[in-house]
Amino acid sequence: MQKKFRHIMPRESQYCLDNMARGDSWRMFRIMAEFVEGFDTLSGIKRPSVTIYGSARTPENHPDYQVARELARRLAEHGYGIITGGGPGIMEAANRGAMDADGLSIGLNIDLPHEQEGNAYVNLPMDFRYFFVRKVMFMKYSMAFICMPGGFGSMDELFESLTLIQTRKIKPFPIVLVGSSFWSGLVDWIRDQLHGTGKIEEEDQQLFTVMDDIEEIVRYIRHTVVF
Repeated sequence: MQKKFRHIMPRESQYCLDNMARGDSWRMFRIMAEFVEGFDTLSGIKRPSVTIYGSARTPENHPDYQVARELARRLAEHGYGIITGGGPGIMEAANRGAMDADGLSIGLNIDLPHEQEGNAYVNLPMDFRYFFVRKVMFMKYSMAFICMPGGFGSMDELFESLTLIQTRKIKPFPIVLVGSSFWSGLVDWIRDQLHGTGKIEEEDQQLFTVMDDIEEIVRYIRHTVVF
């Protein structure tokens, strides 16, 4: 039992979300500053942009890395800006592909204590302290999401976008899950457990599409994100 919960801090050392005595009122100014900087910087984007996200742990020699790089290159050749989380792995691959095509390569990096450093293939970099501010920027300035295989962070971004579309907080936009072998278990679970038990509607299963072929994905994006 002790080993299982070794990552949990003692209660007295945890940060309490409702404790306003730890500088939260001043923290609001930092949050507002991140929003202002993000809006000011990214509002200058003059072309439709596509966000590509996935695991930060994917190595350069992995097939997923090569798919993300080639997909981003092809989209950049057609004039789309490429947005990523600015870190290593799939994010690096997508930014690298955009740079291969001399395209717009945007990296919205997040400050993390252990994992992420910005990659070298970005020509419009930004750094964020807060995940929720960063996710607003992804949603506001992306015309489509391409989801490569990833971990908790990728799932968080995927399900937040699905939730916002389902609840009509944002207009529908293309969400492509790349790699049927990776996503099939999740898709089956959504069908059987969420829809099958009445937790979501039939049409909610149509909010995303699963694809494997790079050419097919590029055609789909070009058909749905027109400029």
